[in-house]
Amino acid sequence: MTDATAQTQRPYRSVLYIPGSKERALEKARGLQADAIIFDLEDAVAPDAKTEARAILKAELDKGGYGARAKIVRINGFDTEWGKDDVAAFVGADIDAILMPKVGSAAQLDELAALIPDVDIWAMMETPQGMLNAAEIAAHPRLKGFVMGTNDLAKELNTRFRADRLPMMGGLHMCLIAAKAHGVVIIDGVYNAFKDDDGLRAECDQGRDMGMDGKTLIHPAQLDVANTAFAPSEEEIDLARRQIAAFEEAEASGQGVAVVDGKIVENLHVVTAKGILAKAEAIQTLGG
Repeated sequence: MTDATAQTQRPYRSVLYIPGSKERALEKARGLQADAIIFDLEDAVAPDAKTEARAILKAELDKGGYGARAKIVRINGFDTEWGKDDVAAFVGADIDAILMPKVGSAAQLDELAALIPDVDIWAMMETPQGMLNAAEIAAHPRLKGFVMGTNDLAKELNTRFRADRLPMMGGLHMCLIAAKAHGVVIIDGVYNAFKDDDGLRAECDQGRDMGMDGKTLIHPAQLDVANTAFAPSEEEIDLARRQIAAFEEAEASGQGVAVVDGKIVENLHVVTAKGILAKAEAIQTLGG
């Protein structure tokens, strides 16, 4: 199995931002059906609350209780007075990754990697420089995930809002191709209208069709839509099982291809099918 297939096995359908300064939200997050949580010390926390938020978040993470959810801490940038202290606070903590904002080059990740040696690194991709350097960033040996920062990217590009996101599609595709080339998880940007389920569903479906692994979310009300959109459907699971069975039967009879529903099934389709079943099993392990 390729790295690109293996990295999709752990579900990242729903990746929920939680402000590191809000104890009530941090407590509630323990019971939410999110595949991953981004504990945010950057945009969601006011400047005069940054130091306190860091201490609150560290204390909550020390309590545990977040189960199998991936725990990702978004720090402040190293161009601020808080960034390096954020990293220092979580050395040895029970977290899965550190998320660096506004990554524009692999050199920025070198600096972060030197400060926290035993934790995966993720990168916020939200600037034109980041889009241009997506391939070198994805190739960094410690880099395991991209998070698309579409609000910041739209601001930097001076785009108008469109439901089809056409103005930023070039940047999304550059990051997507880089992520897939290097076996890196890639999570789509947020949908700001958290009461608009239809709009969220359409954007989730677009991201899933593109090849995104999941969606970042700003409100728990968005979880069900994202979890459904980025999970294999019953039809996909059924087709995957039938493709695998048909191909194995064809191989046993000395043939290199099979036919399912009038379509050719080759080894590459079987690899995809096995990835679908592995993802479905991983989702079930998480509790749905």
